[in-house]
Amino acid sequence: MIAIREPKDFAEVFKYLGELRREVGTVEFLRICFNLGKEPSAAGTWWKLCLVLGAVSGLFVFTMLFTVGHSSFNTSSDGINWGIAISTYVFFALTSSGLTMIAALPLVFGFKQFQPVAKRCIYLAIITLVAGFSVLALELGHPFRMLWAMPLGMQIKSPMFWMGVFYSIDLVLLIWKFYLIWQEDWDSPLAHFLGAASFVFVILASGMLGLVFGSMAMRPMWFGSFTSIYYMLTAALSGAAAIVVTSYMAYDFNRNRMPEPLKALAESADLPKVFATLIGITLVMILTRFWTGLWSNLDGMEGFHALVRDPLFHAEIWLGLALPFWMMLSPGLQTQPGKQMIAAFLVLGAMFINRYEFIIGGQIVPMFKGNWTASLIAYTPSLTEWALTVFGFAIALGLYALGEKVFRLSDVPEQAVYPAPAKA
Repeated sequence: MIAIREPKDFAEVFKYLGELRREVGTVEFLRICFNLGKEPSAAGTWWKLCLVLGAVSGLFVFTMLFTVGHSSFNTSSDGINWGIAISTYVFFALTSSGLTMIAALPLVFGFKQFQPVAKRCIYLAIITLVAGFSVLALELGHPFRMLWAMPLGMQIKSPMFWMGVFYSIDLVLLIWKFYLIWQEDWDSPLAHFLGAASFVFVILASGMLGLVFGSMAMRPMWFGSFTSIYYMLTAALSGAAAIVVTSYMAYDFNRNRMPEPLKALAESADLPKVFATLIGITLVMILTRFWTGLWSNLDGMEGFHALVRDPLFHAEIWLGLALPFWMMLSPGLQTQPGKQMIAAFLVLGAMFINRYEFIIGGQIVPMFKGNWTASLIAYTPSLTEWALTVFGFAIALGLYALGEKVFRLSDVPEQAVYPAPAKA
């Protein structure tokens, strides 16, 4: 990408855009905006793709919701009330939480070798949370009712209420923290306070999201305090995978184009070791959850038997988690750029499958079944639901491309001193 001075506030951004429009004319200005710059770039390619996909999928979703209504979602029969839209929201929300946790390594706990990814983590945490909220709002049907229902209703005994409160506070803290970093304020007392506060609230938010499902005693596959711990730890894995993928995406998947601090981190064994640790923890949690579910004869656990026969489950475990785990543990593979990218992409795919099978799997057993109901509930996402999922990814990737062009997301504090990276 072309190296230009990073603006320090939005007034500078709009001033530059206004001067550019007057200089080149409206038509050429729109062409530059569509290409995200005068010169071709990796960010520009992602931006154009996401604009097209977002426009098409968003138009289709809004058309279906305004003409057909919520029945265009395949979640109105036989007990599957939360479909792929909810699992997509959970995927984005927990990925945001995980990115905040990764950012906390240098910003809260002092692991300075991870500073080259801190700014990108905070920005990605903001946009993935925005993408998740966008998908959830369109799935709800009447999202604007939250504006008065939450503050006036004050359902303080509801985990869903506190999930909304904590994630809203988390979003505000993230935006505030990013603004300080944008102003090159990394080490002021306010910056340290915001870093610690955002870490605390992201733990509360992701734990409360798990409690939304873990509180449902009528759904045995979800019920229990384990769900909150499961969500918090797997969130960290999603965040680690996302930062690896996007760090390479920013430089057209070419490590040699990275600035030196980020390149040094990518070449060291530090990030792969953290990545491998999180994959290993996630593998243990998923396998022990399924082991317990398959062993139990409790009514309502039959869904585990159905999920373990699903090819997607085995793709998630063996291809999406076990293979990357081996790659990131192998000294000969863990620092190779191609292997890091493959592992990160596989893990992100596995986490998307995991959110889907968790949400859908918990509902496929009818709650009030009798002898007349011997089978599980079948569910296939509708075209509207798939379009909404694409719309969410278009928002996240499009805003990421924009951020790569406007902000220097690989920035580190001036005169930063890093410990020698651990070698494989």
